[in-house]
Amino acid sequence: MNDRLKNIFNFLNENRQFNHTLQDRFYKSVISPYNDKTEKIISLLYHIANTQSQPKIDSLASFYKNIFQDTSCMTSMRKFIHKINPNQPLNFDSLYNGMKNQEGWGKKTAALFTKSIYHLHNGQYSENLKIWDDVPNTISNNDIFYLPVDAVIIAIFKKLDNSKNWDFDKVNNILKSKYNGQQIEVWDDLWFWGFMTQNGSGDNRTFEWNENKYWALKESDKNNEMIETIKAKAQDFLNLLTNDN
Repeated sequence: MNDRLKNIFNFLNENRQFNHTLQDRFYKSVISPYNDKTEKIISLLYHIANTQSQPKIDSLASFYKNIFQDTSCMTSMRKFIHKINPNQPLNFDSLYNGMKNQEGWGKKTAALFTKSIYHLHNGQYSENLKIWDDVPNTISNNDIFYLPVDAVIIAIFKKLDNSKNWDFDKVNNILKSKYNGQQIEVWDDLWFWGFMTQNGSGDNRTFEWNENKYWALKESDKNNEMIETIKAKAQDFLNLLTNDN
């Protein structure tokens, strides 16, 4: 498994542009319609929360009511962390843990929101997408960054090693044992390649190019030449799931 993880990481690192393009379009659709910092954060929070397969609407309503009582908390990362995780340092670990403990959120969506905040401010996306002025543009070695692990990623790790009962914590723990936070951010591209190379659901998944899933992504590039390029790359990815060399 270690060799396959290394090979998959190298593949992800060499092919970042494909998921980057998709995410850039997603962030622009969420952020660009707004000028005010608070409105941008609100839009991002709602979009991320709604990625849950079964959003806990009552709990999320309590969270929204809480932050709307003091909208100034959404004007900087420091103020937002102070609101959701008081007296903690200005870093991504504090943001993740604060969001994880909010009603209606949980580990995966907290990690997804944290990752999005990093992406919007790391200099790899349009300057117009930046919201807060105090977000670190790198993940320091003493910070902790979490992969937003969902069913797609768990299925991949089951494919790599079916002897473990994989979940959010187990996947992140094995990655943290081998990679620093900046490298774990590269692993975020795993979802892109995993989503469109899986058919079925639950434990009944086959691993194969699934063009219908690619078309189901609103932000995917619909150019036929690009689809063929990604299809070929997806096959390379599938080969890595079973090849130790």
